[in-house]
Amino acid sequence: MKNYFALVDKDPGSAFGIRFPDIPGCFSAADAAEDIVPNAVEALQLWAEDMPIPEPSSHEAIVALPDVSNALAEGAFLVSAPSKSMW
Repeated sequence: MKNYFALVDKDPGSAFGIRFPDIPGCFSAADAAEDIVPNAVEALQLWAEDMPIPEPSSHEAIVALPDVSNALAEGAFLVSAPSKSMW
């Protein structure tokens, strides 16, 4: 099983936005905090049905990305989403 970091942010009055820095175009959302990881896992599974999945980057590499670093500074956070299949 591989784990991918998902960047999560939330504007007032909106759902949590979930995106994967390693997988541009793979994203999801969650209305409640407890749904973030399950929805992220589902997004990974759906993406893997049609698209190749790259190797996951390290935490250090993810937080060094300028867009991720800026989002974290503005209140976003990272979660680790496990893949549930053998890609």
